[in-house]
Amino acid sequence: MLNKKSVSDINVKGKKVLVRCDFNVPIKDGTVTDDNRIVGALPTIKYLLKNDSKVILCSHLGRPKGEFNMKYTLAPVAAKLSDYLGIPVVLAKDIIGEDAKKKAAALKNGEVLLLENVRFHAEEEKNDPTFAKELASLAEIYVNDAFGTAHRAHASTAGVADYLPAVCGFLIQKEIDIMGKALNDPDRPFVAILGGAKVADKLKVIENLLGKVDTLIIGGGMAYTFLAAQEKGIGKSMLDAEKVDYCKKMLADAKEKGVKLLLPVDTIVGKAFPDPIDAEITVHTVCTCEIPADEMGLDIGEKSEALFADAIKGAKTVVWNGPMGVFENPVLAKGTIAVAKALAESNAVTIVGGGDSAAAVEQLGFADKITHISTGGGASLEFLEGLELPGISCLNNK
Repeated sequence: MLNKKSVSDINVKGKKVLVRCDFNVPIKDGTVTDDNRIVGALPTIKYLLKNDSKVILCSHLGRPKGEFNMKYTLAPVAAKLSDYLGIPVVLAKDIIGEDAKKKAAALKNGEVLLLENVRFHAEEEKNDPTFAKELASLAEIYVNDAFGTAHRAHASTAGVADYLPAVCGFLIQKEIDIMGKALNDPDRPFVAILGGAKVADKLKVIENLLGKVDTLIIGGGMAYTFLAAQEKGIGKSMLDAEKVDYCKKMLADAKEKGVKLLLPVDTIVGKAFPDPIDAEITVHTVCTCEIPADEMGLDIGEKSEALFADAIKGAKTVVWNGPMGVFENPVLAKGTIAVAKALAESNAVTIVGGGDSAAAVEQLGFADKITHISTGGGASLEFLEGLELPGISCLNNK
């Protein structure tokens, strides 16, 4: 899956290039409120423009459920792109209709066309071959640069590759290079940190990483199921009851493989989950072997922060996916902040895998101190599981 041709491996001069981007950005009152994903797509777009390509961009936005719903129009994205590129970005009124075809046919070298939201067609998510072929007919080359949707086999992320030479953009190339090396040929010691709520969400990731890492750190809500597997009382903490035996097996596997599996040694407990999530809450810290029967663990404690930070300090490669506690609440964010800070201060190659951990690192201002923040939540999880991603496996090999 990793030896893929990139846009710089082929001749794009004067060619019509269809680029699948991830412009699924938050929009309020017709204005983009977070343009990180748009900025992420710029290196590929600018490279194509510099090489005199005719650039046709496509993306989804939100969930319009296969209907033309102008609440989900990409017009604000076109405006934002025009600002960044310093040239007008023309927006087509449709995707494979007359307007898109007319505007694509009229494109000159160094011009940019953005198609309307591909999910306005139900055929997109069904990976309908007729729709994919029509979309492909607008161009001569296909570039996938949308890592956030690379785990989906949709028409614009995989289907079009059946009809055009298909390569990756620089964003996907970076994901493959950095995450691929971390998983297949890491500088050691290799430490992985997994957080988040449920063991069930990370089953395959844990299994895959146990065969690759030197140390596996488990925090967040799923740590309590592991503690229950060690027959510790966890009070009212989150428990994946069906996964206790699985956690016992993982603990045994780690021991057998010589992998150090670190669980929290202390935990911040409260009487109930904060409701609303940022509500004021009274908490105190206990040893994980002494969680009161009427309380629940909501974050890791200071001793766990130090234990985890120490493991990170000695690492050469660190991958982190998932928060250590209910980090949306300021009182329960300390564990997640401590891990983010340890990564920022580390000399290792540090990779933060999408979703909540990426949001935490960005919010805390540590983003520029992390080697790589993955642009895909679900995609980076499946990458960590060792799964084939349809949006990458469909691309041409070198």
